[in-house]
Amino acid sequence: MILERQNVINLRKLQSQLGDMENRPRLAELSKLIKMYQLYQAGQKEISTKLENLDSEFQVNYDYNPIHHMESRMKEMQSLLQKADRKGYELTAESIQKNIYDIAGIRVITNYLDDIYNVEKLLTKQTDVTLLKRKDYIANPKASGYRSLHLVVKVPVFQAEGPVDVPVEIQIRTIGMDMWASLEHKLRYKTDVDSSLVNKYGDQLKGYATELEQIERGMQKIHKDLI
Repeated sequence: MILERQNVINLRKLQSQLGDMENRPRLAELSKLIKMYQLYQAGQKEISTKLENLDSEFQVNYDYNPIHHMESRMKEMQSLLQKADRKGYELTAESIQKNIYDIAGIRVITNYLDDIYNVEKLLTKQTDVTLLKRKDYIANPKASGYRSLHLVVKVPVFQAEGPVDVPVEIQIRTIGMDMWASLEHKLRYKTDVDSSLVNKYGDQLKGYATELEQIERGMQKIHKDLI
């Protein structure tokens, strides 16, 4: 018995989502896109399960959970096709799989800074997980002050006709980094925010990012001394 099913896209639902999209794929291609989407959902689930297992193993071995919580998301099909169109890619399953890596995503929220790299190490050393891309915005923060570790990994998903490698984007950050990023996203990407407030609070947030890093390193030291 399947106790919980994923929200699966069907052809009728997808046609409704795309509405009056000008550069709309043909019906046969939409069917391929749905199959592709299901494949990426399965890849996301594979990585989520691996991360949950690693966290549980860490709890058994060290009486501590490095992962505070995880959030999974799939890029909406309409948003995916709009991104592909904007970047000049063909609106086909083959082209999108080749060029876009953030279809399936997982955000991993850790307790401390060291947990970020421990989770990365434990995940990427697994023989069936291959690291494709890595951007360390903790060692090299963005100009805004944004900090996080971004990975793209591929994992085999076993289908009826055999395994297929699927890329999954993973963002790993602390609770503090996640709180900061959420506020910064609201400030910069919420359309009705006054531009003067963006300039005013953008500088403040950048300063807070530096302060937050110092606080997190201090709290991590206390945590290490207590274990």
